[in-house]
Amino acid sequence: MPQKSPKSIKNWLIASLSGISIICILAFSSPGDRFFEIAKNLDIYASVFKELNKFYVDEVNPNQAVKTSIDALLKSFDPYTVFYPEDELEDFLTMTTGKYQGIGIILAEINDTYRISFIEENSPALKAGLGIGDQILSVNGIALSDKPEADPSKLLRGQAGTKILVKVIKNGQTTPQEISINRETVQIKNVVYSGIIQPGVGYILLEDFNASAAKELKNALQSLKQAGMKKLILDLRENPGGLLTQAVDICNLFLPKDSEVVSTRGKVEEWNKTYNALNPSMEPELPLIILINNHSASASEIVAGVMQDYDRAVLIGQKSFGKGLVQVTRDLPFRTKMKITTAKYYIPSGRCIQAIDYQHKNPDGSAVALKDSNSKTFYTKNHRKVVDGGGITPDITVDKLTTSSFTIALQKQHMIFLYACYFRSNHPNIPPAKDFSLNTTEYQAFCTWLKKQNFKFESQIEKQLHIISELAKKDKSYANMEPSLQNFRKEWASNMDRELSAYQSDISTLLEQEIVQHYYLQKGMNEWSFSKDPSIREALKLFEQNNRFQSILAGK
Repeated sequence: MPQKSPKSIKNWLIASLSGISIICILAFSSPGDRFFEIAKNLDIYASVFKELNKFYVDEVNPNQAVKTSIDALLKSFDPYTVFYPEDELEDFLTMTTGKYQGIGIILAEINDTYRISFIEENSPALKAGLGIGDQILSVNGIALSDKPEADPSKLLRGQAGTKILVKVIKNGQTTPQEISINRETVQIKNVVYSGIIQPGVGYILLEDFNASAAKELKNALQSLKQAGMKKLILDLRENPGGLLTQAVDICNLFLPKDSEVVSTRGKVEEWNKTYNALNPSMEPELPLIILINNHSASASEIVAGVMQDYDRAVLIGQKSFGKGLVQVTRDLPFRTKMKITTAKYYIPSGRCIQAIDYQHKNPDGSAVALKDSNSKTFYTKNHRKVVDGGGITPDITVDKLTTSSFTIALQKQHMIFLYACYFRSNHPNIPPAKDFSLNTTEYQAFCTWLKKQNFKFESQIEKQLHIISELAKKDKSYANMEPSLQNFRKEWASNMDRELSAYQSDISTLLEQEIVQHYYLQKGMNEWSFSKDPSIREALKLFEQNNRFQSILAGK
């Protein structure tokens, strides 16, 4: 087939858009005024694009222009209704299947360099000797610094079985080296950790709900039972959710066959559906505690909420995110896709936990949070009171750790990460993850290192003083105010020693966590956290108080 010239492609595009509008008029004018309005506006859109393409001073990129307009359209609905052009399909498939073809690393851009910030266990990158903190200079001869507009992760991905040549400066070294790595199909795990953390108490960290989530959780349960598990902590914190069917299958592991799990209700009535447990329960009696926080969303909220509705588990942590919307994926022409919100989901008590009202927005376009005063009361199986709207409220609340503006600045400017890189380059080995901690001398070493870095911090009081000073300069009496303002500045000026001393405990915790991850990856970081995590400690304490555990579930 002969190739079309750029001019003929433009003409074809214009004709196609015009054709679309004509077809829409023919198809939609008869059902009523609403369909006529749709057809009319599609015709207007096609005409606008045709005029732009023909007369705009610069070349119009049709893919980019249409993608921009579609994104703007969907933004007016909710953040979960998304269009995926053909070149983003790989990311979409990774999100739903948990698989991609590459080497198993995540890069972070730090001070105009790209460093490995995360590495999958048993990944091609780990097998090749790469580690957290290593700096990637180029991929297959393409320098990352020369391609600021390129996504480095896309350069690293490619067909499984193909080789990739990576130029890297290993952490603690200065001389680049080239490493050849075989790309493989990398499976992103849903269950990132499972183990016995106390005699008889199992712990499973579930981070996602892609296509293999239920299978991974089932396998983890079987392994822990063989290792002597009598009770389970299921950690759903920071879990953004995923596939609804996986949430249903996971609930089925703990609920009897035929139990109602979740129902969906939307505008298209024939799509409304009730999902029931299809199989015999694997663990119908296993004492269960579920950990949630304000980043537990969607499918993770279904699991937590359903277990709460059936009084099957005690929930510990903070109120969940509040995403009670269901999306389906629709295939569009030319290998594009659209994920569209089609329904709300309702758990067995009858409640929907959606927190944001995207239908009725503020004048500035921002979404409206549902008010607590509008919440309705529902009841669990044992007649415990629960409410809808705004997420799942845990049975036991553990206060979220507060973070100071100083520690936030340390993290935003990558000081915690960079010091962990520096620490590892000077310490070949550290104790096992669960035993690692920084002593006072080692913390002081961090303080000394930090003062040599280009770290900048301005307290909130300093920022307010700057604003007051600028306002005062516009006042005729500013000259009289200046000495007082100067005294305030001196008193409240950021003092690094003062901040490092005041927040030593918080900073030490962040440093320990990051350092452990550099040596022992995700698994080590989890093992380090067991003795320090307030929610895990609360769960372990509750398991030791069986009467209290049972009374919570009984609603007494």
